Amino acid sequence: MGMGSNGELKYEISQNAYIKLVLHSLRHKTAAVNGVLIGRVSPKDDGVVEISDSVPLFHSNLALLPPLEISLIMIEEHYVAQGLSIVGYFHANERFDDVELCGVAKNIGDHISRYFPQAPILLLNSKKLEALSKGKERSPVMQLCVKDASKNWRVVGADGGSKLLLKEPSANVVLSDYISSEKWKDVTDVDDHLDDVTKDWLNPGLFN
Repeated sequence: MGMGSNGELKYEISQNAYIKLVLHSLRHKTAAVNGVLIGRVSPKDDGVVEISDSVPLFHSNLALLPPLEISLIMIEEHYVAQGLSIVGYFHANERFDDVELCGVAKNIGDHISRYFPQAPILLLNSKKLEALSKGKERSPVMQLCVKDASKNWRVVGADGGSKLLLKEPSANVVLSDYISSEKWKDVTDVDDHLDDVTKDWLNPGLFN
């Protein structure tokens, strides 16, 4: 594989994967929430990790490892047949104005990067999310965080805009429409599923 350090990698996220995670964070606005990124390394050997789907995980007790471990196994088992796996982690902080990477996020990011060393953490940026409603935000409403050479998580700076790409340029427009129609009410996460197994964490009807 011609993949260098994390610093050279780009992460391209599909519209559905992106929107699902943001809607999940809006459904539980006063709680910290998280999710995982599903995808693969691009077969084109161009240093791109393709994020084609996402799974909203929890909106309570994010730090508990047993439910996390069970969930990651369940998710991996579902996607393996499609040649996909867990390639990263998404986190939204409890306080809307908080854009720092907390200990819980780093720990779960560490856990996931044991399986996929290039795994990033995408952290919800609420200031960008607010700018979205004014129609001013073209870039993803998430911060990209990667591990540096000394294995510490760091936010990829302003230049990092070119490292986290929205696959569809329309993603923020569609997201904006979904927010105004309160589509976030329809998102089901793994937490909901563990409470009631009839609730499907794959969210099959979400984008119909």
